[in-house]
Amino acid sequence: MAGRQLASKWLKTEALLTDPQVAPYIPATQSYGGDTLVSMLAEHEMVVIKPIVGTGGNGVIRIQKDGTGYLVTHKRRTVHVDTLNSLLYVLNRIRLRRRYLIQQGIHLANIQGRPLDYRVKVVKDRGRWKFRAMLGRLANPGLFVTNICKGGTLLRCGHALRLSLPHINAREKRNEMRQVTRQCIGILESRFPGIGELGFDYGLDNEGKIWILEVNTRPS
Repeated sequence: MAGRQLASKWLKTEALLTDPQVAPYIPATQSYGGDTLVSMLAEHEMVVIKPIVGTGGNGVIRIQKDGTGYLVTHKRRTVHVDTLNSLLYVLNRIRLRRRYLIQQGIHLANIQGRPLDYRVKVVKDRGRWKFRAMLGRLANPGLFVTNICKGGTLLRCGHALRLSLPHINAREKRNEMRQVTRQCIGILESRFPGIGELGFDYGLDNEGKIWILEVNTRPS
């Protein structure tokens, strides 16, 4: 039984940020608005805007600094704008009708230019949490989201780690993801009693640092 479901990405992120051991794994994240867009772009080379409630990589927008302008990627289309006002105009044209988060963008390790992240799925079975899956997800060529429903490809975790980051110890990174997952389970279960299933999306950057990109209570 899946147990309690909690759709809001913001509530789960806020809960995890309260823990000093877990917080360093979370990219800088704020509620989206014009002011937070400006402040986040002042601090980060790349940001990602995503719906607070949403699945499957739908509605996710990436913004990258490009010289004096910005590159805006939505679905398979990328446009260049020269000014912040032009950027806001493009975002308004996309029609952000829901509530969104804005998050520090992570340059994910890749395989042949295709970004890669990891889904770790855990379920509560007879009162104990158990790991059910730990898989790499390779983005469909031309996309920056890795979701399987968007054409992503599943890979064994260790194989994905070795292909994308041959200089790191794959076993150590898998163990670190497991350890962080256990810490997060304790935090989330304490804050949101009744949850019975969680899916953690992890990304590794090009230096091998692990980041928590998202947590789902309805993981696919």
